[in-house]
Amino acid sequence: MSKQSHFFAHVARLKLIQRWPLMRNTQVENVQEHSLQVAMIAHALAVIKNKHFDGNLDAAQIALQAMYHDASEVITGDLPTPVKYHNPEIAREYKKIEKSAERKLLDMLPTELHSEFESLLISDQQDSESHRLIKAADTICAYIKCLEEENAGNSEFNLAKQRLTEQLESITSPEVTYFKKHFIPSFSLTLDEIS
Repeated sequence: MSKQSHFFAHVARLKLIQRWPLMRNTQVENVQEHSLQVAMIAHALAVIKNKHFDGNLDAAQIALQAMYHDASEVITGDLPTPVKYHNPEIAREYKKIEKSAERKLLDMLPTELHSEFESLLISDQQDSESHRLIKAADTICAYIKCLEEENAGNSEFNLAKQRLTEQLESITSPEVTYFKKHFIPSFSLTLDEIS
């Protein structure tokens, strides 16, 4: 019999970690809810690629990987992007910290579960196509957050929106273009307009 595992007790605390900690938010967002949105959008990107662009992806597995994509932040916290990428040295060191945190989370699970969770928790274990779609979904979600804040009259996110617009424009994959065209415009509408 395995010893007691604290894995899910740790992961449950993702709801306590605030995203965008240096920004004034009209609607606070935590890592747990962000992870669900990234999982839904990564799943959609995989389905769009499969249906329209000759993909052969496991959309459900990609959704699971996306669901856990920020799980290590329960150990590291959410380091703001301007800090994380301030210079190459900080970015490199933070990557090492993230990898260590991913491994620590995996080690919290009973050994017999490691093989099932390794590709979910250890980013290096994901294939490049899955990783690319999850990163694209993460960028889309950050952009959506900026739209929501802008629509609420909060100018605090203007520069972030500018940066994310450029990032999204640099992603040339057809499934991302499809998603932007068919789904993003609705995020600038009111509830009455989308009902």
